[in-house]
Amino acid sequence: MPKEEPIEFEGLVEEILPGGQFRVRLDGSDTCILVYTAGKMRKNRIRTAVGDRVTVEMTPYDLTRGRLIFRHRGEGFSGPGTPGARRPFRPR
Repeated sequence: MPKEEPIEFEGLVEEILPGGQFRVRLDGSDTCILVYTAGKMRKNRIRTAVGDRVTVEMTPYDLTRGRLIFRHRGEGFSGPGTPGARRPFRPR
């Protein structure tokens, strides 16, 4: 049986949940879905904050859950150089 292709959507992080999970509001709808951090983002310790723009990958079988695969820079980005930004991580 062939594997179904994942569906990609963009959205905005609304809430941070424990265990590397987030609640994301999809663009163009009022739908909020539960999203977990993808392996590469977790491995490279890419931080995601409330208000960040993200790309979410979902399977056609369950449209209420997804995988966070990319955090966009720019609009909605809370990185260095923006007001209220986090300080960069510096190991001691």
